[in-house]
Amino acid sequence: MTNPEPSPFRSTAEARRAFITTQAVKVFARGGYHATPVADVAEAAGISPAYVFRLFDGKLGLFLAALEHCHERILTTVGAVADARPGEDPEAVLAAMGDAYAQLISDRDLLMLQVHALSAVDVPEIAATTRRGLERMITLLQERAGASDQAAQQFVAYGQLCHLIVATGLTDAAGDGTPAPRWARVLTDGMAHPEPAPEADDADGA
Repeated sequence: MTNPEPSPFRSTAEARRAFITTQAVKVFARGGYHATPVADVAEAAGISPAYVFRLFDGKLGLFLAALEHCHERILTTVGAVADARPGEDPEAVLAAMGDAYAQLISDRDLLMLQVHALSAVDVPEIAATTRRGLERMITLLQERAGASDQAAQQFVAYGQLCHLIVATGLTDAAGDGTPAPRWARVLTDGMAHPEPAPEADDADGA
């Protein structure tokens, strides 16, 4: 007889932390750090706020875990692209990594959590975690993709432009499905900008 897949609530504390962290990404992506109470994350995870506080160092610890989860997902994705292209021209590798990143941020939760993190860098720990994510990205670009200083800077700059394009819907700036106006095309021309993925059902992962 095959045992049923264990619920996250019957698994180890580390697995529970991982499950709550994925829910935190979704919830903080909607409301940001300052406006989101821990109770909202607890509700999404189907647990009590007290249990969240047992596993995380308050709301700040929970937000940092969510942000680090996003950084890890990004680095793993673009790093895999670099590792799959050993010996190729760095420009081609960086272009493929950029395409992979553009696809990744079609997940609006992943995108908006990063946007909200930038809006909360008045919190020293959030600023430090954001800087560490950037440090890891630059290290990856240079050590595994062979990027020059200028190319690494440009990669990150284009990534921020991708954030702007996707977050503000510049490919449909009029909001009615008609072609974007010229001013928007100036920003979007030549950029990979897939449509945001449909939001997952709130029950997903529960």
